[in-house]
Amino acid sequence: MFKKILIANRGEIALRIIRACKELGIKTVTVHSQGDKLSLHRRYSDEDICIGPAPSAESYLNIARIISAAEITGADAIHPGYGFLAENAQFSEICAQHDIVFIGPTSQMINAMGDKVTAIKTMRSAGVPVTPGSDIITDVDKTVKQVKTIGYPVILKATAGGGGKGMRVCRNEKQLRENIPLAQREAKTGFNNPDIYFEKYIERPRHVEIQILSDMHGNCIHLGERDCSIQRRHQKLIEEAPSPALNEELRKRMGEAAVAGVRASGYVGAGTVEFLLDENGKDFYFMEMNTRIQVEHPVTEEITAINLIKEMIRIAAGEKLQYTQKDIWLTGHAIECRINAEDPDNGFSPCPGTITSLHFPGGLGVRVDSHIYAGYAIPPYYDSLLAKLIVWGVNREEAILRMHRALEELTIEGVKTTTSFHIKVMQNKKFIKGDINTGFLEDEKL
Repeated sequence: MFKKILIANRGEIALRIIRACKELGIKTVTVHSQGDKLSLHRRYSDEDICIGPAPSAESYLNIARIISAAEITGADAIHPGYGFLAENAQFSEICAQHDIVFIGPTSQMINAMGDKVTAIKTMRSAGVPVTPGSDIITDVDKTVKQVKTIGYPVILKATAGGGGKGMRVCRNEKQLRENIPLAQREAKTGFNNPDIYFEKYIERPRHVEIQILSDMHGNCIHLGERDCSIQRRHQKLIEEAPSPALNEELRKRMGEAAVAGVRASGYVGAGTVEFLLDENGKDFYFMEMNTRIQVEHPVTEEITAINLIKEMIRIAAGEKLQYTQKDIWLTGHAIECRINAEDPDNGFSPCPGTITSLHFPGGLGVRVDSHIYAGYAIPPYYDSLLAKLIVWGVNREEAILRMHRALEELTIEGVKTTTSFHIKVMQNKKFIKGDINTGFLEDEKL
């Protein structure tokens, strides 16, 4: 097992990793930018190093500075968390070159699954259902002809993408021709890679993802699914596990498909295989694979009682999985609401500022993963996530009622947050019935 792990991240995920390391008896090193000098993750780590100015490019994305921090402190492994360098193949490779274990997949695995077109080919070869689509778009006229054989609408996506960047829905040829160069520019700006592809756009699907764990010894299991259908601009707002749309037979099919795809890719570590579930609730299609821990991983932890960060660390240290598929039981229901410093009444626009008063909810089945405190000045340079409010209930009805109660208890003053939006969702009749899809916000106009 590792003796010391450097955490190449910030905010709530840095604290989450610190806690897991402490419970494994591992020393921690955190890094921070000048913009994060008042961040809580500095306080709870064993060592801390400033790695540069506030802009991410000069700090959290600066590979040389992070590697130097690991070498100076004698860290034998680096956990990247999510975002920043978590799915950066070059970072994984450089860690290996410096004899530092990257707690995540190898650069080859990241390249294979991080590139959407390559991942789709891998999944298709493993017999996993995939949506009809294209390889990398190089010729607009050729693409127009290809789309005619599939039919509109289609969606353009960045091969190195995520978070909704580079995604554009096209409902006719005119939109397709106009959006291809726009999507390529967005992909170049967002990921330094202009490559895009198209796939059939499934109207009003559910977004259902399968959590997997795979070790170096050929063992691979799934830990059930998460429903992430409540989104705005392809970015998730609320997640729950298990999905209200899945029965045991469909859960088994999707889980087995995810494991088959992961085995075919040779992937090792924690990962998430994302699917779109058609309106009929029976047909599902591979969308992408995330080669990192997900923001929404706590809902899986709540229904399985498995600490995913600990498992990532154990796998990276070469240990065998402690569980077989038969050991995985899904108990109860969990919901996560992302509390962002955003104004839900103004298009979810960012609202940085200083938190003047703070009270987190408590009680049975309530968990808060956060890095904020009263007096904390929210840096304007990073993601607007303030806290993840997670609840567990014996069933979905109890979980919704518990979440509603917890949201009403939550007090964050000084900045606008998405708390009021989440309360509206918990009261929404269609959400309570489980009648949701990725178009929920547009349909309900919340």
